[in-house]
Amino acid sequence: MDGALLINEVFHSIQGESTWAGLPCVFVRLTGCNLRCGYCDTAYAFHEGRRRTIADVLAQVAGYACDLVEVTGGEPLLQSAVHTLMAGLCDQGKTVLLETSGGRDIAACDPRVIRIMDLKTPGSGEEERNLWSNLDHLTPRDEVKFVLCSRGDYQWARDVILRHDLAAKVHAVLLSPVHPVPPGRELPGAGAAGLNLRDLAQWMLADHLPPGVRLQVQLHKLIWDPMMRGV
Repeated sequence: MDGALLINEVFHSIQGESTWAGLPCVFVRLTGCNLRCGYCDTAYAFHEGRRRTIADVLAQVAGYACDLVEVTGGEPLLQSAVHTLMAGLCDQGKTVLLETSGGRDIAACDPRVIRIMDLKTPGSGEEERNLWSNLDHLTPRDEVKFVLCSRGDYQWARDVILRHDLAAKVHAVLLSPVHPVPPGRELPGAGAAGLNLRDLAQWMLADHLPPGVRLQVQLHKLIWDPMMRGV
């Protein structure tokens, strides 16, 4: 297959997020991101990587004998050839997840791809980069994620969910608190404590959010060191 991509890493692990959490999954992480979220835990993907042919990546993924694949970043939609990669993965019979920010146009994605779109909250520092027209392209197969830093982020996400009737548009709406990290290993702008899971659960219960809105933890950060790469 023609084409090449700048690839940061390809690895086999347990899916830690979305409604697919807990399943074995192959991750294809692309290099490059146009955002700088304050809590970013994959800043190494901003620049690190090497150019690889799409055929080479497809062959490596096929070698894991795993039917679930996530294409992530960085921001994978910055590289136009990612659409060729995702179509190739679908042609292999894979279930393909795309992890993308709310700031890149998702309309061109292969309809077989399940899009997990991360709408940026005020706490991310990148709220103004959301491309709100993306909401018109969401389908009942897709999922929307909000990474929450604070009570204010939760209230913002709640209002967006209700205003746009997101729970009725997509398969799931994911409320994901920033994960705590060990003292001394804080992410810039995020601190070490993260957002308390019990607080988030109580806010959700008190607000009687619509069916389809769920609390999400980053399962991989409970299994491995939260700063570990390649998991």
